[in-house]
Amino acid sequence: MTETAVPPDRLRSIVRTAVAARVAVDDREAASIDAFLVAFDALDDPFSREHDPVHVTGSGFVVGPRGIVLLKHKRLGFWMQPGGHIDPGETPWEAARRECVEETGLDVRFRGPFDAAGVPELVHVDVHAGGRGHTHLDLRYLFDGGVAEGGSADPAPPAGESQEIGWFDWPAAIAIADDGLRGALTALRDRDSP
Repeated sequence: MTETAVPPDRLRSIVRTAVAARVAVDDREAASIDAFLVAFDALDDPFSREHDPVHVTGSGFVVGPRGIVLLKHKRLGFWMQPGGHIDPGETPWEAARRECVEETGLDVRFRGPFDAAGVPELVHVDVHAGGRGHTHLDLRYLFDGGVAEGGSADPAPPAGESQEIGWFDWPAAIAIADDGLRGALTALRDRDSP
């Protein structure tokens, strides 16, 4: 279902079903799944940041032979995966891909299984403060960042995006991750290992 219009009621159903079906990787994600479902069900338009300070966002784990790409958020000051708000008419997974491309300069592609409708696998859920009084109901997807140059391409974010960005091997990424990211990275490392 990438890059096609999804009717709002159908999108709401797809997202709620995916979040409810998630098997949490740790206690933090379990609490986030519960909080997500409560907030999501209470919102008239959960995908609009203009409608409510509590809203769904999309982000991506960009992985490849060199590990995972992380960036230091310009305003918040901590290391994280690329991601951001959903534009009108976008799905969370489309927003995640767009944000990954915009923030890394890499030609990323979805990695992993898709459901029968073509929706990529949801690999993590986190509910957290997003700054400016927002609460982000963040849906996280997996991307292959090793498409160009056999996985050796360095991130090349445009001006205006964080320039503190790079590939991290799994131990280094896990070491600098915050509580909302550490469990996801550990699970992805274990999943990515032969």
